[in-house]
Amino acid sequence: MSSSYGGTSAFDRLRARLDGQAHACEECGYVDEEGSWEAVTTGATVEYRRECPSCGTERVRKFRL
Repeated sequence: MSSSYGGTSAFDRLRARLDGQAHACEECGYVDEEGSWEAVTTGATVEYRRECPSCGTERVRKFRL
């Protein structure tokens, strides 16, 4: 199965999609060009987290499976 976002699993494709979006911090406005989302799963949900390297604010995207 091919996807324009790449990756072999649904988790890889979703992370690639999130990484493809703008990453300006909502608190301080810092634009992070290098960072990536980290995924954590409980089995029922998947949380993608990203921390601003400037002010430490954490963004969370949560998806139910």
